[in-house]
Order: sequence, then structure tokens, then C-alpha cells
Amino acid sequence: MKTRQQGAWSSGDYAVVGTTLQIVGEELCEALDLRAGRTVLDVAAGNGNVALAAARRWCDVTATDYVPALLDRARERAGAERLPMQFREADAEALPFDDESFDVVVSTFGVMFTPDQDRAAAELLRVCRRGGKIGLANWTPDGFIGQLFKTIGRHLPPPAGLRSPALWGTRERLAELFAPEAASIASAQRHFVFRYRSPAHWLEVFKGYYGPLLKAFAALPPAGQAALEADVMALIARFNRSGDGAMVVPSEYLEVVVTKA
Repeated sequence: MKTRQQGAWSSGDYAVVGTTLQIVGEELCEALDLRAGRTVLDVAAGNGNVALAAARRWCDVTATDYVPALLDRARERAGAERLPMQFREADAEALPFDDESFDVVVSTFGVMFTPDQDRAAAELLRVCRRGGKIGLANWTPDGFIGQLFKTIGRHLPPPAGLRSPALWGTRERLAELFAPEAASIASAQRHFVFRYRSPAHWLEVFKGYYGPLLKAFAALPPAGQAALEADVMALIARFNRSGDGAMVVPSEYLEVVVTKA
């Protein structure tokens, strides 16, 4: 399953989509009240949104991901802004760091996609120092992206026994994952707004660059592709609040700050 997931996120070019999500990393750093000089680990960093935001706040940042091409994109961005950062290829379920190595551990729309959710959460807790913080941004089940994955699942059912990534966007699941070792878990519902020229423009970008959707279309025969496209366009129409031909779609996510006991 992990090999399949890695293949999906390696396909296309998630950085094209990820760059548009930069504001989420900035807002997460503010929710964490991130201080200069803190050691920060970004897990499943993608092209580095929250890692870059932390580096802009004068933190000592290490960005990790299991897709080397995405780390290359993050490295390019850091170089362009002259932000000193470390980069390391790593699996979120087996982080190559000692216990309590970091003051803050973060992930935006990343660690939520790990196959073994309990193991991934345990790794975040393990590498975070006592009294440190874990900051997350996770799509919720009822938001646009959560519903997108539900729509894909109707056409390509996920493997049996695999938990939905959107569970990370529920307070109940977060309590199961973190409460035993947490002094507190604070969460707030937020919205990222997808702004594209039109619904067709969004679909063109996501079919070309967003691995999970790209792979879903590639796995279906022509009739299945047409059916999936129709359902995705209907989903966009349900969420779209542009009032014109553009796409302005708020997608709910849960912003989370876990303070380790």
C-alpha cells in the first residue's frame, strides 16, 4: 500500500498544487506561536510550505518527505529565498531521528495520508521533546477535499482495512492518536479557498499534477473516466460560491496544536 501511495505522490507534480496552499503553513506557524530559534521538523513536507514558513521565522528547520522530487522543489524554493534549511528523505512511519530531537513537529496535508495512522502519530510524538508542540493541518471528511476522496473512492474503492486519511480531520480520531501523551489538544476549523479560472481549469490542473486524482483517472477505462469527471464537476458545483464562471471553493480543514506532556 505504501508503495502505491508513494507512486501516486511521485506522479504528476504536486508542487504545482502545493505552492497554492502556502497560506496554510503560515497560519499554522502563527497558531503554534512559533518562536525564533526553535528546532522544527516538517514531516511529509511536500514542497515545503510549513517548513518555509518556519524558516522565515528564524527557526532551525528540517524538511522530510519520502518523495525526493518534492524535496528538490522545497530545496529550490528555500534557495530562491535564501532560507537555510536541512532536507532529508524519510518515511513518516519510521523517522530517522532520535527521541525528543525537535521542539516542534509539523505537517500540512501530509502525515494524514500515511497507511498506518497509529504508527505515524507515535513517530511524531517520539521525536518531539517533552513540552514541545505538534502542529497539523488536516482535511476534514465533510470539506471539499474530504468529499473529493470520497468521490474517488466510489469509483476506485480503497484497499480493505485502510483507514480514511480524512479521519485525521476529526477531533475524535486525534484524541485517539495523541491524547495519551498530550498535555492538551487545541483545534480549530479553518478553510482554504481554491481559486481557479473555472471548474474545468481546476480539473485540468489536478488531473495533470495531483497524484491521487491523476492515478485515479489513469486506472479507469474511458467510460469510467467520464463518470468520475462528471461526479467531480458536480462536487465542485455544490461547493462553488463564485457566482460567475470562476471557481471559488472553500475546503474545510482542521488546524491542530498538540502540546506534548
